[in-house]
Amino acid sequence: MGYKDVYAAWKADPEKFWMEAAEAIDWDEKPSKALFDKGDNLYEWFADAKCNTCWNAVDRHVEAGRGEQTAIIYDSPITHTKREISYVELRNRVATLAGALRAKGIGKGDRVIIYMPMIVEALEAMLACARLGAVHSVVFGGFAAHELAVRIDDAKPKAIIAASCGLEPGRVVHYKPLLDNAIEQSSHKPEFCVIFQREQEVATLIEGRDVNWHGFQYGVEPAECVPVEGNHPSYILYTSGTTGQPKGVIRHTAGQLVALNWTMKNIYNVDPGDVFWAASDVGWVVGHSYIAYAPLIHGNTTIVFEGKPVGTPDAGTFWRVISEHKVKSFFTAPTAFRAVKREDPQGEFVKKYDLSCLKAVYLAGERADPDTITWAQKQLNVPVIDHWWQTETGWAIAANPLGIEALPVKLGSPSVPMPGYEVHILDEGGHEVPPGTLGAIAIKLPLPPGTLPNLWNAEARFKKSYLEHFPGYYETGDAGMIDEDGYLYIMARTDDVINVAGHRLSTGAMEEVLAGHPDVAECAVIGVSDTLKGQAPLGFLCLNAGCNRPHDEIVKDVVRDVRNQIGPVAAFKLACVVDRLPKTRSGKILRGTMVAIADGAEWKMPATIDDPAILEEITEALKALGFAK
Repeated sequence: MGYKDVYAAWKADPEKFWMEAAEAIDWDEKPSKALFDKGDNLYEWFADAKCNTCWNAVDRHVEAGRGEQTAIIYDSPITHTKREISYVELRNRVATLAGALRAKGIGKGDRVIIYMPMIVEALEAMLACARLGAVHSVVFGGFAAHELAVRIDDAKPKAIIAASCGLEPGRVVHYKPLLDNAIEQSSHKPEFCVIFQREQEVATLIEGRDVNWHGFQYGVEPAECVPVEGNHPSYILYTSGTTGQPKGVIRHTAGQLVALNWTMKNIYNVDPGDVFWAASDVGWVVGHSYIAYAPLIHGNTTIVFEGKPVGTPDAGTFWRVISEHKVKSFFTAPTAFRAVKREDPQGEFVKKYDLSCLKAVYLAGERADPDTITWAQKQLNVPVIDHWWQTETGWAIAANPLGIEALPVKLGSPSVPMPGYEVHILDEGGHEVPPGTLGAIAIKLPLPPGTLPNLWNAEARFKKSYLEHFPGYYETGDAGMIDEDGYLYIMARTDDVINVAGHRLSTGAMEEVLAGHPDVAECAVIGVSDTLKGQAPLGFLCLNAGCNRPHDEIVKDVVRDVRNQIGPVAAFKLACVVDRLPKTRSGKILRGTMVAIADGAEWKMPATIDDPAILEEITEALKALGFAK
């Protein structure tokens, strides 16, 4: 069956489609049906089933005789450490950790916050919670104390599992003081904290509250897997909210198991035993879905990488890891490739490694500009697949499903909707717009298994954020269009569509033109207030390493290019060269913050920002152009 047949089969009978997909999962009690309509546009999947995530991700592979297969490869160029953990070793370690947590009173439904760097123990903590039916909430390691406190007060964890420190190139990030400060600030207090001491920094433990990761596991009885209902929350993952108060996205256990397992073969085209690498962090949704859960549920080998695309030690680190560990399918963010491309535009490092094991690359997390995709295709000589999804959905809304059929790649498009997602482009009034017309991207309800059924303790906010604007649809918050062939194009966040003298224009389309300039490594376009036209586009350019052309010449070039390729209607006349762009730690460019600075509006330092100092540089560049007054 090709893509069209599979999609049509889902559309004709979603119940049958997802019940068949559910047969690949081990159930303690099988579901009687797939979809449960709770009324008021709320839905749950496989709600009356009983199952356990940890059993499906770990134990069942051991029981099936595959215990000696490598489950996790840990590779840290920062600590010069590599190790492999088999499925049987992982099971034993997770069962012991779960037993120690159970002995201290953690059980089904209790919340546990995990605050850890990219180490194997982070995955073990997640799986140990899943084993007991406890609900974990991973907070990105090194998050500011105030932001961690906000999450402690919302999730009300019984325990927090943390590491003493995280490591960045050239510096140690002190986690424990941040954790202590957060607990001091929060009104809710955890009963205990488990601290994993790293040799790079041994933290001081607070007597009566903190226990040592190794010490508290000594002599405990390993825990068995606790079956939970299909609609039992597997985890809470906080995503930034427009109000400044983070939104706790929840993921139900059974839906996640079924959907993630389905994606590994159908989208990523890997078989059990193959090595799959998502170069992300467990603090983000990609780390949950495609480092910790999907590869293990499907019986793959997953990689936990503690490093950066450049600087640990060089722009060849991705290729070393792929070559050394025989990675078949690789997933990263476009921003990571842009960083590599900027340091190594000719791909000299790629030539140093045997990459014959690599069959495909997947990009997500930020719009993949055609220039970056073309560069990667040329260097790696494998399909480079842009696919699109969100923290809320947990897996791809649109992709090129290589395991079903390799569809023609259209640059700038994450291809076509996946089974489960009926995607529509709507105008402000909620009416469908013709093919090729820019509009709001909305998905007809119900959303498929594995997507968010609600927000943690915030149903009213869930409905207001996602369901009210377009009744009967989930509002993605992204703007885009669908072409005559059904390919989807994500042009911008809805608030990144700018209105220039009455014309709705996509900043993403302008960024595409800027990124096509041979000297530009990375760029961003924002809409700034303009007394005459309402809004005007403003471009920021980061140049390739070694580029020594005068900046004003390059600015003239890109202004001309936008005029030629988009037209005078874009009114693109302003651009400046900057050294770096402000980003979240997952690689998203903080365009909203840049707009606020440019317009002289009030703004708050984003909790997820990678390096706050960059905003000072951006402010100076804006002032030089007459903004940020």
